[in-house]
Amino acid sequence: MRIRTRARAGAPRTGSRSAGALLAGAAALSAAVGPAAPAGAHPFGPPSTAGVSVDGARVALVWQAAEDDWVALGQSVGAFEDPTAGAVDTALTGEQKLQRSAAVREYLLRHVDVRQAGRTCAEELLPLERLLAEGARFRFDCPEPVTEVRLTVTALTDLNPAYRTMVTARTPMAPAQALFTATGTSHDLRATATGGGRPGAVTAVAAGTGLAAAGGLAVLLVRRRRAGGRR
Repeated sequence: MRIRTRARAGAPRTGSRSAGALLAGAAALSAAVGPAAPAGAHPFGPPSTAGVSVDGARVALVWQAAEDDWVALGQSVGAFEDPTAGAVDTALTGEQKLQRSAAVREYLLRHVDVRQAGRTCAEELLPLERLLAEGARFRFDCPEPVTEVRLTVTALTDLNPAYRTMVTARTPMAPAQALFTATGTSHDLRATATGGGRPGAVTAVAAGTGLAAAGGLAVLLVRRRRAGGRR
C-alpha cells in the first residue's frame, strides 16, 4: 500500500475520511514493508507541528504528525499486528488501532512534558478521537499560574533523529515559535504581558484600580481648589 508523502508545512491536514482510508490498510502495509518501516517514513520532510496555549495554570498542547509518521509510530510500539506472527484483525482501521492502543498513549505521554520551575505539571492526554485530523491533545495543570514553563517534545526522534516538531504559540508567548529537535528537545516559553490567563488578568485589574485612584485624586484636588477660590 502506498503511503502519502507528508504535506507541506502550514497546509491543511487531510480530512478524516481520506486519512482513515490511508491507515485502513496499515496491517497490509506492515506485511509489505516489514519491521523496518519506522526508518522508512519521512523524517526529512517538513516537521511535525504543535500548537500551545496558556490559560491560568493550565497549558494546552496539540501535537500533529503526518499520516505516514503515525504509521511509523504505531509500528514502533506494536499498535499494529505483525502479519508474520499470526492473523491480522481487518475489522478495525489503522487509525482505530492507534486510538485504542495503550502503548500509543504511553508513548505520547512519555515524549511530551511541561515543567514549571523544575516541578512537573500534571499531564493529561485526551481521548485520541479524530487523531489524524486533529492530532493528540494534551493538558498540563501546573502548580501556579503560568508565567514561564519548560516544554519538552521528543516524539519520533527516537525513531530517527532527523524528526523535528515546530511548536507555535496560540496565546501571547515568547518565543512565538520554537523548533524542537533531537539535540534541542526543550525550550522555555514565557507568557507575555497580555497572555498567561490569570496573571494577565491580575495585571489588568491592578492597572484599572490605579487609574481609578488617580482619577479620584484629581477630582478631589479640583474641588479643593474651587472651594479655596470662593473664600
